[in-house]
Amino acid sequence: MLNDIHIRNLGVIEEATAEFSTGLTVVTGETGAGKTMVVTSLRLLSGHRAEASRVRAGADKAVVEGIFATKSAKVADLVEEIGGFMDATEGAPAEVIASRTVTAAGRSRAHLAGKAVAAAVLGQFAGHVITIHGQNDQLRLLDPARQLRALDTYAGLRGEVASYKEKRRVWQELDRDLRRRTEARRELALETETLQRALETIDEIDPQPGEDEQLKADITRLQDADEERASLGAALSALDGPADVGGGELGGDAADLGAASASELIGQAQAQLTGPDPKVQELAQRLGEVAGQISDIAMELGQVLLDIPDPDALEGMLQRQAELRELRKFAVDVDGAIQWRDRARQRLEQIDVSGDALDKLAEQVERARAEMMDIGKRLSTQRASAAEAFAKDVTREIRGLHMSAAVEVEINSTAEPGPEGLDEVEFQLVQGGHRTALAASASGGELSRVMLALEVIMAGSGRTMVFDEVDAGVGGKAAVEIGRRLAALATKNQVIVVTHLPQVAAFADAHLYVAKAASDATVSSSVRTLSEEERVEELSRMLAGLESDTGRAHAEELVAMATDAKRRLDEG
Repeated sequence: MLNDIHIRNLGVIEEATAEFSTGLTVVTGETGAGKTMVVTSLRLLSGHRAEASRVRAGADKAVVEGIFATKSAKVADLVEEIGGFMDATEGAPAEVIASRTVTAAGRSRAHLAGKAVAAAVLGQFAGHVITIHGQNDQLRLLDPARQLRALDTYAGLRGEVASYKEKRRVWQELDRDLRRRTEARRELALETETLQRALETIDEIDPQPGEDEQLKADITRLQDADEERASLGAALSALDGPADVGGGELGGDAADLGAASASELIGQAQAQLTGPDPKVQELAQRLGEVAGQISDIAMELGQVLLDIPDPDALEGMLQRQAELRELRKFAVDVDGAIQWRDRARQRLEQIDVSGDALDKLAEQVERARAEMMDIGKRLSTQRASAAEAFAKDVTREIRGLHMSAAVEVEINSTAEPGPEGLDEVEFQLVQGGHRTALAASASGGELSRVMLALEVIMAGSGRTMVFDEVDAGVGGKAAVEIGRRLAALATKNQVIVVTHLPQVAAFADAHLYVAKAASDATVSSSVRTLSEEERVEELSRMLAGLESDTGRAHAEELVAMATDAKRRLDEG
């Protein structure tokens, strides 16, 4: 239920706080006092569109804050999901604070349970705790889709409808996939052939990771191989004498030295260093070490000479490089071509345009459609069974509201499976022997009574129900019956009604009065709860337009009648 609401700078209301209790609360006031701002504030807390025009003239923003008490597990789950806070006491409903701010520039901010949220989240929250009915909501009753949902709610079929929707979603997805594959079969076959040819080309070349870069380096080295071989040979000859590498003697400039190699000269020098002098012996030892190092260097240099590629291999490398260039149609380098090949193989695995694959998918489509149709036909049967009882209950209620008419439900099969089944529903109004669609014949007052009748027969419990001038276009005994039914709804729900009819206001358990104060510069309104004495005075004003002994007597009579009617409701 809604515990209280605080409004600041919304419409003509500068600042007001209203407390609500269980049962039936009515909101009354003079024309233009801002009664509908109470409903507008609740719509804002329900995630409805925020309009800058609602901000009080001269204010920078409007703020609405409401405190709700609920035991709803779904609300608790939502608050936990957003990381919010609920003020909970064991055994009592938890309190949740919702707020909405609208700036004069039209920007809107929403908060729920202490967390900033999107307005849509407020809408989810409100869907579990509050229902608002205004004149626009009455017009939406004319929508065939809403009429169908009303029948389903009455018959307890919303779970079955949800199952149907899921089966329909699966069928539609499979059917779209089949149509896409069938229509694109030729294109997919062409794509398959193109990918296969590309893979054959790449596999025939058989590139290895980094092969192009390594090949480039080897070719560059081969092109300089002769010069490198000569210089390395000369160095080796100088160190260790003429060398035979690859079947030929590589002396280079060493042949022109006309002297022994470095290793031979060092060996000769070491042989000359003999004698007892320790210094000479040390120097001889060091020359031996140098000779060993030169020998090691000569061996490694010889291996480098052997590793220089054969010039005859250059032609093969150039040919391989030309082959690798064929891969540039797929990527800028070999590694990219290898990656493209891997992706192409994955794509080929996903593409299946064979007849067997399409036949298998077609079977899945038919099976999904059959499952959907089974639930749809079951829904149709259940709707047809419930329609008569539904129509009788609505008719009983509207006649109790002094509406000389009957409601009938016409159900027609749809040409194709619809979003909520295989049926189209139309509420029809039977008056004076004529049957016409509710959308084509009902006046505003009749729509109000039909909507109230629907709420009465489908009412659950534990919700906050808000009615904005549901009694528009109604008067006399019908108004009394509307009050009686709103009081009946309020036995299991919190009901808040904005009304201009004293017959309805007389049934209130709590009475809020919106008062208007005008000055030369501004108009402002306030909201306060009336005492029992003040209630009688307000009802008297509503009856006669002014306070009088006759009006007061009539108001007291109305309150007594309403009190007696509510007592009988309590007694069952």
